[in-house]
Amino acid sequence: MIKEWRHRRAVRRVTPGDGRELKRFRWWQLPFRALFYLRVADHDGRPTVYAVDVRHWQNQSSGNVKAHLYLYGKLHAESKLPAAFPVQGGTVEVKMSTFGLKRCHYVTAEGAELQLVPDPHSAEGRRARLDRAHPALSRGISLLSLCVLVTALAILVPQIAEQLTRPEAISQYTGTLTAPVDLPVWGNILVGIASLAASTERALRLRFNRLLDGAAG
Repeated sequence: MIKEWRHRRAVRRVTPGDGRELKRFRWWQLPFRALFYLRVADHDGRPTVYAVDVRHWQNQSSGNVKAHLYLYGKLHAESKLPAAFPVQGGTVEVKMSTFGLKRCHYVTAEGAELQLVPDPHSAEGRRARLDRAHPALSRGISLLSLCVLVTALAILVPQIAEQLTRPEAISQYTGTLTAPVDLPVWGNILVGIASLAASTERALRLRFNRLLDGAAG
């Protein structure tokens, strides 16, 4: 019920576009722009081409980050994130995390889901090309990112718990927890940087876990 309510709310946020043309992806936009495409067949079997453009390094806390939906290269609609655009045969859902997009999927009326195809010049497209060209290397990078986040969670959470239980007002009820690993400040900074890099890599594949990636953010 909550999911349906959120979906309806996202659909209501959609506003018509002004018909301006989709701009080509430039290399210097790699850190802050995501561009994805969707081709679906209409009732006559002809392809309908959509594009979703998100400038995702804007100030998310302001609530002004928007997704723009283009139809045949013209701005068809736009919405604040999270977005749910009604399209031919279903809905395009767009959500983002601190590190980039965590969802850009086409959901059919029957409930089937398909991730949109990233522009080959975008960071997401380059990561997808690496996966196709060097699958073993890609799997190794993916596994490394996961291991980094799991390790960081195992190191940082006990240290935070130790700090929270040190005050006498709390320790008299819970006792003072002792972290098994107590890193110096520079060590925690390095772990934090590694976590950010790992979550960013996962965002390029639209992978998101609330516990792992959410904790890193």
